[in-house]
Amino acid sequence: MTESIAPEELWSLVESYYDVLPEKLRKELYEKILESRLSRKEAIEVIEEAVRRYRASLVDPGEAVGMVAAQSIGEPSTQMTLRTFHYAGVRELNVTLGLPRLIEIVDARKSPSTPIMEIYVTSEIAKDPEKVLEIARKIELTTIENITKSATIDYIESAIILELDPEMMENRGVTIRDVVKAINRIKGKRGRVEVMEENTIVFYTGIEDIPRLKRMYDRVFGLRIRGIKGIKHAIVKPVRDQEGNIIEYMIMTEGSNLQAVLAVEGVDASRTLTNNIVEIMEVLGIEAARSAIIREIKRVLDEHGLDVDIRHIMMVADAMTMTGRVRQVGRHGVAGEKSSVLARAAFEVTIKHLVDATVRGEIDELKGVIENVLIGSKPIPVGTGAVKLRMKYEFPVVEE
Repeated sequence: MTESIAPEELWSLVESYYDVLPEKLRKELYEKILESRLSRKEAIEVIEEAVRRYRASLVDPGEAVGMVAAQSIGEPSTQMTLRTFHYAGVRELNVTLGLPRLIEIVDARKSPSTPIMEIYVTSEIAKDPEKVLEIARKIELTTIENITKSATIDYIESAIILELDPEMMENRGVTIRDVVKAINRIKGKRGRVEVMEENTIVFYTGIEDIPRLKRMYDRVFGLRIRGIKGIKHAIVKPVRDQEGNIIEYMIMTEGSNLQAVLAVEGVDASRTLTNNIVEIMEVLGIEAARSAIIREIKRVLDEHGLDVDIRHIMMVADAMTMTGRVRQVGRHGVAGEKSSVLARAAFEVTIKHLVDATVRGEIDELKGVIENVLIGSKPIPVGTGAVKLRMKYEFPVVEE
């Protein structure tokens, strides 16, 4: 059996390419070779192949990376279906995928059509489904409407009569005392609450005006008993390995409220995710939002078996977040904020852009691709057109 290369010698070999390979790539290469226990000859071959592939992957100066990225994402995305799917086999939750989800991401919508959170808990309780269920109950928003079987208005007594559902109360971990406490927050000086038999609560509002009484009825139905605003539904779901064994339990939610969820005791803030990118930016910052854009676009493409190079997706994320806020790829964002008047006009609302630029006296320097294609007066500044070459040519002296 061939002896594996010594760590010191391997480190020396990898570091000899410090001016070629990035530090992160060198470190990963060193760890993988060491883990695989390769011989010196095999290690050299792997390093040389890594260098060859890295150099082949580099972008040439002047390459139209934006155009390539747009085509690489745009062409396969036309093959997507326009449907809403059930989330990973969980019947209760729907999630928007395919082209509608891709449009949501690049349009930087303030709230996705189906907001979803993946909430992971700390390692101490992750394997206990009962404790995870307790956290799910703390997170899931429970209103009086959720646990009420029937409700009526007694116009004579100016009262609202609530018949509670004991099964739903047990499922949500709510008691009659919790309901009374919630109503007491809005009852006012003239109101009072009485608990009757068989899970019935009578709320004497003291309001004689019928329109106001109806508004109070609607307000009582929406009263929060427990949980976090925006989280409509929470489901405990097992996480399995490749063999099908349960590793831990996590919580899937319909609705999103990242800031409030991260403050719940027992939630693992380092792994908890939401598909609301704008919310991530507001809570965790622009770098986290950039990572979320990359992850969400990649997830949509992977769901449809579309293989798009991650660097094209990273370019879209960079363009959307380079100003420190998440901008849409459209006339109200990336395309609409270009310095070139003609590039903006070529996208949408042509006349408006041209008139506004005329009023402000803007000058187009014709430095981009789009404006040069429109004018056609000089080479497009990509590829060979990105450089200006001057050559000094000496004519040979011809003797007479």
